[in-house]
Amino acid sequence: MRVPCGQLSRLGRTTTKRGVNPERVRNLFKETFTYKDSQCAIIADKESGIQTAKQSIKHHRTELEKFLSESPKFGYTLKPFPAPEEPLVAKLMAQAAQKASVGPMAAVAGVLADLAVEGMVADGCKVAVVEDGGEISAVSNAPVDVAVAVGDEPLSRRFGFRLTAFPVGVGTSSGRFSHAFSFGDAEAATVFCREAGLADAAATAVANVVQGKDFKAAIERGIRVAKSISGVEGVMVLYKGNVGTWGKIPQIIKIDLK
Repeated sequence: MRVPCGQLSRLGRTTTKRGVNPERVRNLFKETFTYKDSQCAIIADKESGIQTAKQSIKHHRTELEKFLSESPKFGYTLKPFPAPEEPLVAKLMAQAAQKASVGPMAAVAGVLADLAVEGMVADGCKVAVVEDGGEISAVSNAPVDVAVAVGDEPLSRRFGFRLTAFPVGVGTSSGRFSHAFSFGDAEAATVFCREAGLADAAATAVANVVQGKDFKAAIERGIRVAKSISGVEGVMVLYKGNVGTWGKIPQIIKIDLK
């Protein structure tokens, strides 16, 4: 199956309307879903898994909003924040951010995706894939193809990764084509972990240091940051048309989504 991931193509993302049935493709159910700032693509082998994921995202976003109203600094700090005992979504965000030395909001999309997949698996899904804002969490009994989109760069939507080892989390940060804040200037920094929350936070940390005229040195700085974060299994950095990789990288595949 092919799904969007990282800074990826949206494949016709639309806001889900009440009463619309998920699209079924190759014995899988797929639905695009928007709830407040969460823009998601959900794939499952059980129709109930789609609803489970949507309910999870709504629930944990609501819990996070309540927490932010009581601890507003959690929402704007760019530094690690002490992990609260609850709600769970804030705890996981803070723990991921601490490992990557970034603010907890850098992990929000990835953690929401992780929690949704966790719920889908508990519901009995063998295929559970959630992409939230470009961050992806997946458990699957079949390969999952993801395509990387980085604005108008020549490689955008031309290549991707074939995920075959699960569970897997993939996070992508960009200093040029993302709505999220970054100190760097990378076209893309894509990180692979077992959890999307950590991948999300780590990708932010990597992208923050990729800058400067010396593209080789910039890419090496990003890779050093990735290697220093416990739990990061692999990284790919795209900067000024040059690519650097380290660690366990899924098979790179040719994709044309132009």
